Amino acid sequence: MPESTLIVIPTYNEKENLPTLVTQLREQVPTAHLLIVDDGSPDGTGSMADSYAATDSQVHVLHRTTKDGLGRAYVAGFTWGLEKGYTRLVQMDADLSHNPCDVPRLLAADADLVIGSRYVAGGGTANWGLGRRLLSRGGCLYARTILGLPLQDLTGGFKCWRRAALEAVNLPEIRSNGYSFQIEMTWRALQAGFRATEVPILFTDRVDGVSKMSKRIVFEAVGMVWRLRLGSAPAAKR
Repeated sequence: MPESTLIVIPTYNEKENLPTLVTQLREQVPTAHLLIVDDGSPDGTGSMADSYAATDSQVHVLHRTTKDGLGRAYVAGFTWGLEKGYTRLVQMDADLSHNPCDVPRLLAADADLVIGSRYVAGGGTANWGLGRRLLSRGGCLYARTILGLPLQDLTGGFKCWRRAALEAVNLPEIRSNGYSFQIEMTWRALQAGFRATEVPILFTDRVDGVSKMSKRIVFEAVGMVWRLRLGSAPAAKR
């Protein structure tokens, strides 16, 4: 099967950011296809995505009727992409926190899972307050320590998957969202014997729109890490 890339982009009320994101991605990775997974955005994001798909055969839209979390949106998008036969699948936010210019570097890295990392040499964050920095750093340290994983950025959502690694994580069994979704997906890939690497990125906090961060997302991650450590979460495929 020839190499083919799908960039999966969950959206909810991202009408302000979508035009810039789509334009930049089509410029940076012109051979890639985009899948916009919209959770019934009341601001018209889904309709805007449909207009792009109507004029560009490399843009696709998956409409979901309920907003039930980032993890569920990614599972739906990944499942769609695997069914269509794509060999590499990139996941990224729609709020321009993940720079489209970094996508070619993720695609060029030689690993089954490539993580756009804020916490390796050359990476970082911009426009974050002290509290947000401490929460993110602390969450990565917490997960890394308990799970014994050799990676610095376990909560970031800018990743490139090879098809085999994504198939091995057992998508139908994924139940987590937010931070815990990112941790669980990486954990499952490594447990299945796949190789991960980190590529430095600069994460810039959103300018337009509203952050989807909540206390529930943080608490879910705290519990999920222990479920993975103690083996009570469903296993990856081997």
